[in-house]
Amino acid sequence: MADVKPVKAGWFNVFRPWTLHGAIIPALIGGAVSYHDGTFCWWIFLMTVACCILLQSAANILNTYGDFVKGTDTEENHTRSPELVTGTLSAKKVFLAGMACLGIVALCGLVFIWYIGWGILIFGILGLGGAAMYTVGVSYKYLGLGQIGVFVLMGILMPLGTYYVMSGSISTEVLLLSLPNAFMITAVLSGNEMRDYYEDKKSKVGTLSGHMSYENGMKLYLIENFIGYPILFVLITFGCVHWFCALAFICLVDAHALYENSRKAPTDAGCNRLLVPMAFKHNWQFGLLLVIGYIVGNCVI
Repeated sequence: MADVKPVKAGWFNVFRPWTLHGAIIPALIGGAVSYHDGTFCWWIFLMTVACCILLQSAANILNTYGDFVKGTDTEENHTRSPELVTGTLSAKKVFLAGMACLGIVALCGLVFIWYIGWGILIFGILGLGGAAMYTVGVSYKYLGLGQIGVFVLMGILMPLGTYYVMSGSISTEVLLLSLPNAFMITAVLSGNEMRDYYEDKKSKVGTLSGHMSYENGMKLYLIENFIGYPILFVLITFGCVHWFCALAFICLVDAHALYENSRKAPTDAGCNRLLVPMAFKHNWQFGLLLVIGYIVGNCVI
């Protein structure tokens, strides 16, 4: 589906604030478990959330820069990131903005090291590297590793790192609670790859979905959106997380709407454009309800 609605060029689109669920929800998961375990520190937590947001922003900004430098975004193909190809912004300014976000995170890392010790450094290095090298340097997006990177770096390491920076330890509970959400965060990028499937094919971007047929790419999108529910069911059944986390099952209503939209996406440009917003709405609501269910179940009931 090549019919993609153009967006307004500018800094707002470069930062893509609507994608920040991918940074905020993982931090909330780590923070919720830390609160329950009695290691929560409000100012460290707020700094961590800010750093997660800055890492996500850096990845978004440098993605715009990297796609332009590699020739992926051109005058003929600039519907999603028109800032550089149209000359609205300069490549240098966009690159420096992304590096500034990473620099602020690095400075905050010094505070984290002072507070909890050198162990947090590994999370910082992986986070900075993952955000910087999505389409710059190693450019793992072009190697078909974008979804894997999102799953590991944002879905798993962000909540683990949030917990670690306040407790100094790794939590199995955080890891397990993160799994359903990790798949749904990854589904957002999968939706992005499917929305731009044919354009990326022409540009030889090499995303994970691009290495599959369109049909299999859409199946992956649906699996990543839905697999969190059976995982959460198993976790609740075996007592790994509190039963009140089942509050997140309310989002099955959104999941059904997402499924119906995906069926129409191959032939309907409007539905194709909705693949991403429906996925991040699904992720926002599922993640928030999961965290609320965890806090209420463990700290109120």
